Amino acid sequence: MDIKKEEVPVIADEKVSVPTPKGEEPKNTKNVEHPVQPMHKIMADTSPRPEMGDLVEGLVISIGKAAVYVDLPPFGTGIIYGREYIGARDIIKRVAIGDRVAAKVVDTENSDGYIELSLKEARQAVVWEEAETFVSSKALLDLPVKEANKGGLIIEWQGIQGFLPASQLKSEHYPRVEEGNKEKILEELKKLVGQRITVSIISAIPKEGKLIFSEKDLDNKGREEIVGKYKVGDVVEGEVTGIVEFGLFLKIEDGLEGLVHISEMDWGLVDDPKALFKPGDKIKAQVIDVKDGKVSLSVKALKDNPWKEAEEKYKKGDIVNGVVIKFNKHGALVSIEEGVAGLVHVSEFTSEDKMKEKLSLGNTYPFQITLFEPKNQKMILTYLDKDKIQKEG
Repeated sequence: MDIKKEEVPVIADEKVSVPTPKGEEPKNTKNVEHPVQPMHKIMADTSPRPEMGDLVEGLVISIGKAAVYVDLPPFGTGIIYGREYIGARDIIKRVAIGDRVAAKVVDTENSDGYIELSLKEARQAVVWEEAETFVSSKALLDLPVKEANKGGLIIEWQGIQGFLPASQLKSEHYPRVEEGNKEKILEELKKLVGQRITVSIISAIPKEGKLIFSEKDLDNKGREEIVGKYKVGDVVEGEVTGIVEFGLFLKIEDGLEGLVHISEMDWGLVDDPKALFKPGDKIKAQVIDVKDGKVSLSVKALKDNPWKEAEEKYKKGDIVNGVVIKFNKHGALVSIEEGVAGLVHVSEFTSEDKMKEKLSLGNTYPFQITLFEPKNQKMILTYLDKDKIQKEG
């Protein structure tokens, strides 16, 4: 930048004029004079000059079309120009002569004797300092969700994009997807884009530009204290807050939900959890596992176990009548009484199509028990083909 050397402010016991680049008049054109205190020369000689990266404050003494000048007693004059001016144009529009601004030193002394400054970097530094303060204070922020990805949400605060991991979402926003299907998780998270949610900053790393948010009310210690109150065998009562294809979520108390997996809803086969429960239902369940801050529950554990009665009635080799209740990749699931079912393996029929020619859903057929382990709730059955029985008979 071509600046008249004779117009560069100097430390003196007199008034100094505002420095002006060649051929340019300052914005808000008026003769601004800045009184220099006699003590400034002594301070300049004894005080260490600002180093690169330091944050400094000073009064704006001139605003031009391509440069802003800041008085930095006792060190002289700072200048914001070039790419630093361009990068901070939005900030400069809101600055007037006489305003006090914070800036970051990017050059301790350029060829014209000015301390080169950056308003944009200073603003970022101040924002990161504020973020670190918010981490300590656990301040709550109401912010809009900008984007979603398979791992969580992107949230912007003070011009900085931060990340809210799915694991840090409240239970009502958590993507309840079976077996962690990433595509389905993304579909659920996208529903939150555009919404405003209340979050706190839990981690701020300025050097890496990382800002991590959390929507959870409790810190890990608080959650551990709540979960720690429960042990396996406890009976709890709560409200059904959500139903998904693999189970339901039961609110045990504020800040804690437990999962009742579909396999723990009833002793009989449950195809659709929504057929048994609905959100808002008040139900009882038993704690069957407490691990990693999560509570697993069972509704069927509070009901009589039909396998105990079956243990006294059936044994390996018995011939029984059973109803086909479901087909899966392994074969056919057959119920011999309410809550007691066994598998007829597809290999008995050479193919799935052949199996479905012989067996139909809802129909009753004769079977023989070839494996019976009631304590493990396991039973294997063999289909007794009527044609084969008649021939042998």
